[in-house]
Amino acid sequence: MNSLLELDGLGFAWPGQAELLDIPEFRLVRGETLFLRGPSGSGKTTLLGLLGGVQRASRGRVRLLEEDLGRLSSGARDRFRANHIGYIFQQFNLLPFLSVRENVELPCRFSRLRAAHACQRHGSVEKAAVTLLEHLGLSAELQGRRADSLSIGQQQRIAAARALIGQPELVIADEPTSALDADTREAFLQLLFGECRAAGASLLFVSHDQSLAPLFDRSLSLVELNRAHAEDHCNIL
Repeated sequence: MNSLLELDGLGFAWPGQAELLDIPEFRLVRGETLFLRGPSGSGKTTLLGLLGGVQRASRGRVRLLEEDLGRLSSGARDRFRANHIGYIFQQFNLLPFLSVRENVELPCRFSRLRAAHACQRHGSVEKAAVTLLEHLGLSAELQGRRADSLSIGQQQRIAAARALIGQPELVIADEPTSALDADTREAFLQLLFGECRAAGASLLFVSHDQSLAPLFDRSLSLVELNRAHAEDHCNIL
């Protein structure tokens, strides 16, 4: 299989604390949609930071697109993340003083590569943003409004369009559906799957909502994947 993301012998501990993550092996295939169950206390936030190169692993290796993130400088990791990873945050993290379209265009300001991809596919970054928003159900009349003037469901779609613009190879979604009802969650996911397929992106979707798992190509439990957490759980039992 053609792996996009690989973890080998990954360990991480905060200074002076016991090891929080101990993941022997993990693979994400190109174009795959993966549901990762990550309850509170399982190391989810730290793992996502390692995958994005925000932190360095204490041991082992994180490889994205065959690049060992641990070997890159802090600045190089930031550039690599901007070029190749789109992120949908739980609280969306939209800039309220910008318009809907301006929020979507933001990644292309930080990544020449994603700006070039957007221009190559759509003719301009603005056209790329408009097209993504329309595909996600946000009409042209909404795109000039302040992002914070829209509903939660609409803001979620803005965040998805921002993550997808410029065709990053990996999209990470961290509990992005937690504020939505069941019907809206599934409808959003189908839109997200469609846009990831169109962009050729892999999707790593982290949530505690097990009911969503059957919609994905594959489902994993971080509690089972992370030996450090599994050992703690066994000791408690």
